[in-house]
Amino acid sequence: MWFFVLSVVVLNIVFLFMPKKMTPIEIFSTCMFAMVFQQLADLALDLKLDWYGYFAKGVQWTYIIAILGIYPAANAIFLNYYQYMKNISQKFWYIIGCSVFAVVYEWLADVSGYFYHNQWKLWQSAVVYPFLYIILVLVLKLVRKLILRQFECIS
Repeated sequence: MWFFVLSVVVLNIVFLFMPKKMTPIEIFSTCMFAMVFQQLADLALDLKLDWYGYFAKGVQWTYIIAILGIYPAANAIFLNYYQYMKNISQKFWYIIGCSVFAVVYEWLADVSGYFYHNQWKLWQSAVVYPFLYIILVLVLKLVRKLILRQFECIS
């Protein structure tokens, strides 16, 4: 449980004090997407198939803290430091680095007991994380496009 609490505190402190490169609406909309996307994955893989889970089987109140305390901050930090203007190689290595961090974090969460694996394996997470990060970047690009379109319609 100590790792879980530490994660919530550290991620949110980093989020609060990082220099923001995104607007509040970009942060809000991408964080909401990340939470909904995570909920859909957990609904299928955790609650339906029981491949992995948080704390113990079923839904607990602490799970809500994980949803609100970890995923939005992690999403915003990733997108805030994404290398938008860099070349494809730098973007690739940023996504790979974040994916490695996520796998190590998942392993630490498993070891500390706030996350557990049944049929799901860490190597599967290692394969999936880069695609999840790419989806987050694409969602931010869509949000930015929608914001631009809104301003074009107004003027």
